[in-house]
Amino acid sequence: MRARYGVPLAITAVGVAGIAYAAGFEARSFRLRRLTVPVLPHGMRPLRVLQVSDIHMVSGQRKKRAWLQSLAGLRPDFVVNTGDNLSDPEGVPETLDALGPLMEYPGVYVFGSNDYYGPTLRNPARYLLEKSQGKHGLNGNAAAVGVVHNPWEDLRAAFDAAGWVGLTNTRGRLKLEGYELAFTGLDDPHIKRDRYEKVAGGPEKDADLSLAIVHAPYLRALDAFTRDNYPLILAGHTHGGQLRIPFYGALVTNCDLDTDRARGLSTYEAGGHVSYLHVSAGCGTSRYTPVRFACPPEATLLTLVEKA
Repeated sequence: MRARYGVPLAITAVGVAGIAYAAGFEARSFRLRRLTVPVLPHGMRPLRVLQVSDIHMVSGQRKKRAWLQSLAGLRPDFVVNTGDNLSDPEGVPETLDALGPLMEYPGVYVFGSNDYYGPTLRNPARYLLEKSQGKHGLNGNAAAVGVVHNPWEDLRAAFDAAGWVGLTNTRGRLKLEGYELAFTGLDDPHIKRDRYEKVAGGPEKDADLSLAIVHAPYLRALDAFTRDNYPLILAGHTHGGQLRIPFYGALVTNCDLDTDRARGLSTYEAGGHVSYLHVSAGCGTSRYTPVRFACPPEATLLTLVEKA
């Protein structure tokens, strides 16, 4: 009897323990990643950039809110929000409460699909299938039956009122202690809202630094930014794979980006140019898959320094 049921029971126990760890501990084990990126022209002082992404706020997430509020103590030069702030149509007030202290600093933002639409309950195993890689989500330009539309307009209004610059298929600027920073942003490629033709042309020559911002790092967006010779592209969306295998890495990216670049800093080549790419693993999960494994939630403080 023991031999017959011992192994299945042990496997079940390990699985339950793993889920309990992934949902109860790691998904709330918030971290700050620090990176240095050599992209500044000579003569510029280092710039400290705080990137927050994929918050996926759900009402009642007090620990996440307190952690996000504490990031203001880093005193960044500016903040980049790469989208998917919501995972609950009632989550706008708590999202703004969490980001309130950071909104005292200059910032830019793009939206992701979860800012526009509420999540739906789906089989999470489908993301592990090869055919799901690079598959788009909802067509963001058309109404979808049964889809919850999030109050993203309220989020946008609050960000704009705080002075954050929206980069929805457009360009924007921040003035920072004598420096003029230019940004080029895209709406979310995951739901086919990106319109690169509206922002094509490359970095602005009269700016001290130009950066590229997008939520989902689809290859067509990365190719376009890199061909136009942007020194640094900032993105989110992947959750770092969300479930990673130790010593192996991510299994999926939920877009057509390779899994080796599911999180962190790398270089990207296209059209004879090379850009730095930073993909944030984000600090949240969908409300329907609130687990992380070997991929703790994070924000990133990027220190931009002079080119070598």
